[in-house]
Amino acid sequence: MFIGTVIGNVVSTRKEDNLMGYKLLIVKPSDDYNNGKNVVAIDRVGAGINTEVIVTTGSSARLGLNKEVPADAAIVGIVD
Repeated sequence: MFIGTVIGNVVSTRKEDNLMGYKLLIVKPSDDYNNGKNVVAIDRVGAGINTEVIVTTGSSARLGLNKEVPADAAIVGIVD
């Protein structure tokens, strides 16, 4: 898990069928997670641009989603 800031969204004209209905956001890690590189994450909580969020990665990112969703990262919380 890491904390980051939503800096944009992903607009896709075509994507994997199992990703339909999910909003994809670009998250900039607050620390050196992923060597400071941005992460694309599925939004599970209704986050918006400039929102500070909690992101989970790996197989736990798919918990609560259809098991066929190809996800490596998911936004699971908004930091107050």
